[in-house]
Amino acid sequence: MEKQEERWNEMKQEYNNWQMPNMQVMKMKEMIQKAKNENRKERRRHLWKCGAAAAAAAAVLITVLPNTSSDIAYAMSRIPILSKWVEVVTAKSYQYDDTRHTADIQIPELVPQNPDETNAAAAKKSTDEINAEIKEISFQLMEEFKEGLTHREGYQSMQVTSEIVATTDDYFTLKLICFQSAGSGYEEHHFYTIDLQTGERLKLKDLFTEGSDYISVISENIKKQMQEQMDADETVSYNLNSDIPEWNFKEISEDASFYLNERQELTVCFNEGEVAPMYMGCVEFTIPNELLEAIRN
Repeated sequence: MEKQEERWNEMKQEYNNWQMPNMQVMKMKEMIQKAKNENRKERRRHLWKCGAAAAAAAAVLITVLPNTSSDIAYAMSRIPILSKWVEVVTAKSYQYDDTRHTADIQIPELVPQNPDETNAAAAKKSTDEINAEIKEISFQLMEEFKEGLTHREGYQSMQVTSEIVATTDDYFTLKLICFQSAGSGYEEHHFYTIDLQTGERLKLKDLFTEGSDYISVISENIKKQMQEQMDADETVSYNLNSDIPEWNFKEISEDASFYLNERQELTVCFNEGEVAPMYMGCVEFTIPNELLEAIRN
C-alpha cells in the first residue's frame, strides 16, 4: 500500500505542477461541482456495497504503468486536423491494475492551431478554460479511485475517455466520457463546444435571440419526444407524469449539456438518472431545426 500511496502522490504532484491561471480556476469551480460532489459520494457508497457483496477471493498483483514522457504522449496522440483550427491531444494518461481495481484515464487537451488573429485571444481563453475544467474533473475521479483502493474486499473500475461529437465550419464539440463501476456502473458525459467563427466557448443561450423563451420551446419538445418514445416502446421510461411530481422533468436549465450535430441540429443531453431511471443510461434529444428557426441567431 505504501507504493500505491507513493505513486498516487506522484500523480497528484504532476497535476499540481500543471499550472492554471487563478481566473480559470475560479470560473471552473463555478461551472462544475455544486451538488455533484455529494451525489458522487452517495453513488460511491452504493456502488461499494454492491461490489463488496459480489467480491470473490483473488490473488493481488499490483501493476502501475507509468506515464510516457509528455513529449512522446503529445506526439503519439495527435488526431488529424479536426476543424480549421482545433486539435485534440492526449495530455496525460494514467493506468492502474491490481486485479480488483482497474483504471484507464486518458485526459484530452484542446490545442488551437493557427486561429485567425481576430479570434486568437478568445480561442486561447476558451481552450484554456475547457482544459482546466477537464483536468479538474479527471483529478477528482482519480481521488475517488484512490479512496476506493481502501475497499480491498471489493472491485472497482474507472475509465475516462473522449470523442469528437461533431465538427463543422462553424462549431466544434468534444465529449468527455467518465465511467465508474463497483458492482454496478455509472456514466456521465461532459460537452464542450467552441464557436469557430469567434473562438468563444458556446453557451446554450448564445444560439438564440435575446429575450426568446428558448427554454420553454425546447423543454416542451423534449417532453413530447419522451411521451412518444414511451408510447412506442414499453421498456422506455422517463420521469414524466409520474406519481411523484417532484421527480418529473419540468424544463431544461440554462446550463444544460448540448451539442450541434452535422446538420446544425441542437441535441440536448442528460446524464444517467437526471430525467429517466438509471437503466436508461445517458439520453439525448435532437430538436428539429424548424421548431427553433424563428428564435435561432
